[in-house]
Amino acid sequence: MSKTIVFFGTDTFSAAALRSLIDAGYTIGAVVTKPDSKSGRGHKLAAPLVKEIALEHDIKILQPTKLLDIIPDIEALGDVTERIGVLSSYGRIVPQAVIDLFHPGIINIHPSLLPLYRGPSPIETAIVNGDERTGVSIMKLSAEMDAGPVYAQEVYPLDGTETAPQLYDTLSALGGRMLVETLPEIIKGNLLPSPQQNAAIYCYLLKKEDGVLNTAELTAIEAERRVRAYVAFPKTKIVLNPETDDIAILVVTKAHVLSSDEEKDDKQLVVPFKNNSFLVVDELIGPSGKRMSGAAFKNGYAA
Repeated sequence: MSKTIVFFGTDTFSAAALRSLIDAGYTIGAVVTKPDSKSGRGHKLAAPLVKEIALEHDIKILQPTKLLDIIPDIEALGDVTERIGVLSSYGRIVPQAVIDLFHPGIINIHPSLLPLYRGPSPIETAIVNGDERTGVSIMKLSAEMDAGPVYAQEVYPLDGTETAPQLYDTLSALGGRMLVETLPEIIKGNLLPSPQQNAAIYCYLLKKEDGVLNTAELTAIEAERRVRAYVAFPKTKIVLNPETDDIAILVVTKAHVLSSDEEKDDKQLVVPFKNNSFLVVDELIGPSGKRMSGAAFKNGYAA
């Protein structure tokens, strides 16, 4: 544990890795995170979670708008052979000039089984695609997104009920454990990374419009997966009665597919989708902003 670690991260997924390093007794020379951002109705400045953790442990904090600006701060931590970087969900591309400040480089925790999926939304994409497994890759960062060689991978099976927030928590804990298990051998030079095998599959940055459930284009199974994947962001929305004066836009927070052996219940809010499939909306946020059951909304809406 002789190397000084510079940690790059921002959100809750990053927090588990940072806490794991602190608990394992590593020397954290600095935490690099995004600048504080405005959030909430009052647009008050909010600090990234990893910044709050760093403050609790008196760790130096760097919040550059341009990553190249941190080069003098990193160089002040000692010789390049004495520094190693760790990155988890930082949210920005790290230029090669910054990667070169560390030996053997920057170690990245990525929540997929690379080269599946490279990009910013691997957890949501695995749920949307109905994958039977996902996992975590410990890799060596490269200037190209998620293209570096891999030190270790661990598979996590999916049962088709996971929501994105649940999977974020599970994989962040898994990544933190894998990091402290592999980092000593990486530092010693005993564990070397292997190039990624097979063709890369990419996922994209989610946008608000991705959450709209098109009843003509999606099956109920595809819609239900999106509900679980997008429950935090961008949230899934269904438009009821779009061609009438009774139009209603609902944010669906929980739903299930009406199975072939399940009888339709007139009290349920059931929405038809492609291929004669049906989605039962179990919970939603109505136009008023109130959270309620689908049945309660249908009762009030019908009334």
